[in-house]
Amino acid sequence: MQQVIIITGASSGFGKATAEMLSKKGYTVYGLCRRQMQDSTIKYRQCDVRNRENIRTVVEQIVAEQGRVDVLINNAGMGIGGALELATEEEIDLQMGTNFMGCVNMCQAVLPYMRRQRAGKIINLSSIGGLMGLPYQGFYSASKFAIEGFTEALSAEVRGFGIRVCMVEPGDFATGFTGSRKNSQPTLDDPDYGPIFKRSLAIIEKEENGGLQPEVLARRIVRLVEKKDPPLRNVVANLEQWLSTIIKRVLSGNQMVAILRDYYKS
Repeated sequence: MQQVIIITGASSGFGKATAEMLSKKGYTVYGLCRRQMQDSTIKYRQCDVRNRENIRTVVEQIVAEQGRVDVLINNAGMGIGGALELATEEEIDLQMGTNFMGCVNMCQAVLPYMRRQRAGKIINLSSIGGLMGLPYQGFYSASKFAIEGFTEALSAEVRGFGIRVCMVEPGDFATGFTGSRKNSQPTLDDPDYGPIFKRSLAIIEKEENGGLQPEVLARRIVRLVEKKDPPLRNVVANLEQWLSTIIKRVLSGNQMVAILRDYYKS
């Protein structure tokens, strides 16, 4: 039976590349995104992952059309740069609401159908920033740390129902994420934080713009879709960043913070 796949944040970057790759392989792919899109092979649906009612309606429509949901890929996300001290309530809500609660909302919407099927797969997009706290991207890291804990716990809870849960932890990739990042104006204007943030941001953007192509990550996600029992954690990054995740396991917390401060000139 042709598998039915839902992927969020499918209008660009990782989401679009993954949706296109899966569609070419013959899967029935529903791409969820906030703006209207048309495609001859991907079934796009307008949906805001922060809106639980919107999600419920869209998922119900998909199940009505296809009779099932086999795979959910939680890819929707965004980034806000700035000092943690100066983050506004609105910025925090937007960052955590999109990246973390968006993932939670989607999982809660599809899980009843997957439990009924006694089968399904959920792939959550985390980040290397979910393995180490990145300076001036603190709430982005917090949202991804939250996805790490949520995914690990969810995997344990639903495995007995035949549902497999895993996550992907990308390093730097050249996508539209860099250009769409929202940067804190109070941080930029602050006499203490401003100069340091600008210096760190230049490093962050250089690494992202010189990063891997989104198709690299898309191919890994396709393999996870096709793998019967995928590993819980899957780092996808260049060699240097992959090694940093290994090093973090053996260094003390203070040593890792010193490395991050030096790398990001913070």
